[in-house]
Amino acid sequence: MLKHKGTGFTLIEIMLVVIIIGILVAMLVPNIAGRSEQARNTAARTDIESNLSTALDLYRMDVGQYPTTEQGLSALIAAPTIPPVPPQWNGPYLKKKKVPKDPWGRDYVYAAPGTHNPESYDLSSVGPDGVEDAKSINNWGNEEK
Repeated sequence: MLKHKGTGFTLIEIMLVVIIIGILVAMLVPNIAGRSEQARNTAARTDIESNLSTALDLYRMDVGQYPTTEQGLSALIAAPTIPPVPPQWNGPYLKKKKVPKDPWGRDYVYAAPGTHNPESYDLSSVGPDGVEDAKSINNWGNEEK
């Protein structure tokens, strides 16, 4: 009679595989975690420099000026009722018919005329920490950070 030796894995072999997988996960997780914040920054920058900027420019072409600070970005969705009420409003100027929040769930900060852009408007997101500082994303001097 022939005896068949077990063909399964030993406990040591299984432990080595688990340890190797743990090391790989420990090396990858910090890299992946940093990417989500980078993606949020890119999304905010895109909203500020493209989506909202284009809608504000279309509003200005129709009305002759940007919405005032008091009218805010909601003037891109519904005709403002706060003076100066524009008779030539032809919106909504945003496709989704709602003012987007920044990637952190906060409202974009809008001011017209702007402090940094007195001829147009200031538009910014306060970023992940909710404080206007160097991490804020804006339409005046957005260097890659």
